[in-house]
Amino acid sequence: MTIHAFIDESARGRTYLITVTVSAPHELGPVRRELKGLLLPGEREIHFKKTKNPRRRTLADRMSSMPVTAHVYMTDYTSKTEEDARQRCLDRTVRDLVVAGARRIVLDSRQWHRDVHDKGTLQRALGERPSKTELTYEHMESPMEPILWVSDAVGWCYGAGGAWKTRIGPIIERVVEL
Repeated sequence: MTIHAFIDESARGRTYLITVTVSAPHELGPVRRELKGLLLPGEREIHFKKTKNPRRRTLADRMSSMPVTAHVYMTDYTSKTEEDARQRCLDRTVRDLVVAGARRIVLDSRQWHRDVHDKGTLQRALGERPSKTELTYEHMESPMEPILWVSDAVGWCYGAGGAWKTRIGPIIERVVEL
């Protein structure tokens, strides 16, 4: 089955997480509409770090019932920089997405001077495969792609642990510790 993947990151202490939300193409429109319907007046995006707990609970409950799955990739970066940790997680993520049949990857943009690191990792991970897999990738600002909000929420909840991790758990399909 063809899938689309949406990647965002989170950091907790010295643990770096990349969260990938995966969706079938026919679910993209309905999921985006439902997510946009969760915006409060004046909001352009949902960002868990900026949200208060009662709203986080509501959003996590709604997102955990959507027809998407999430994968969490995490590594400790005590002996590495945060950027090294990100690229290590991203490399594994992309390799797994190729095997899973991904056709499109959208990454939450961290501004062009930092996105360039991702592009290098993506090119190395894909090697000669892009033409064989027909995989495309791009960086987007999160207000432009609502499904990135799910990745943000999953990363925040998983990183927070406890009840938050349990609350978002229904859509987490896989956790990979590197």
